[in-house]
Amino acid sequence: MDFLNILANAFGEIISPTTAAYALAALGLAVHFGYSGLLNFGQAGFMAVGAYGFAIPTILWDVPFVVGLLIALIASVLFALLLGIPTLRLRADYLAIVTIAAAEILRYIVTTNSLTPITGSANGLAAFEGGFFAMNPIPPGQYDLGLVDFNERDLWIRIVGWGVVAVCCVIVWLLMRSPWGRVLKGIREDENAVRSLGKNVYSYKMQALIIGGIFGSLAGMIFTLPRGAVQPANYATELTFFLWTCLLLGGMATVLGPVIGAMIFWVVLSLTQGILYGAIGSGYITFLTATQAGQLRYILVGVALMLLMIFRPQGVMGNKKELAFA
Repeated sequence: MDFLNILANAFGEIISPTTAAYALAALGLAVHFGYSGLLNFGQAGFMAVGAYGFAIPTILWDVPFVVGLLIALIASVLFALLLGIPTLRLRADYLAIVTIAAAEILRYIVTTNSLTPITGSANGLAAFEGGFFAMNPIPPGQYDLGLVDFNERDLWIRIVGWGVVAVCCVIVWLLMRSPWGRVLKGIREDENAVRSLGKNVYSYKMQALIIGGIFGSLAGMIFTLPRGAVQPANYATELTFFLWTCLLLGGMATVLGPVIGAMIFWVVLSLTQGILYGAIGSGYITFLTATQAGQLRYILVGVALMLLMIFRPQGVMGNKKELAFA
């Protein structure tokens, strides 16, 4: 087995745009659940809104990148309002059911054959990333970062993706240290007590849903730009479960927890895949096929998550004080 190549691939996953997208979407979940107590199981829907909200106007109307970005963010706010107005008064478990259903409804809508000219149906949309890469100031060439090297396009999307993650982390840190954030934490602990102090709990919940949803939409864009294509199959329910895994790994009510959790998630997947495939290719493992090895790596991540919940339920970056509300 080529252990150096396995380590290089794992290091590449730490700074990959996919990891950045997962970190940003999980940060949105931290705003929803970790700080507000909103059990949102539809974050994949917000990611789909961001991806399609950017891709559709870019392809149909050839709008500039900034305009497409604004349209995607406005679409995410509208989706949050549409989702939140009738549901934010529901109990947590009912809210989870509604949000997961809303995300699936959205995914089935974009796969409708009658909307093929707009959404591309099951085939999705492609060739909408040109405006983003046209802004790339990095000269063409290969750039060596130690174990991995990137061309100018790969380096540009990583710089932008992780830059957005850093900015959003600072925003969340500032918000949660503000009076607004303290009210939000109070709602998480006991919304009736906060309501008795004259605060509009419904309004605060809606604001948190919108902010976390915007993060999810930005994540959807970062997730799809390197691929140059957006496909509905990428926004299935399992994506939300992976984001929750990242959140739980890092810590629910922390700023850096979702980022660290996303890195751990993808590094573990990359390492287990590389080791298993290498062992199968070298003949050390003969009772597994490559397909079974791909499934086994998710089992191993699940086992790791179970052990973490047993021995450190607050997550890698979390603390037990923040766990008390769960």
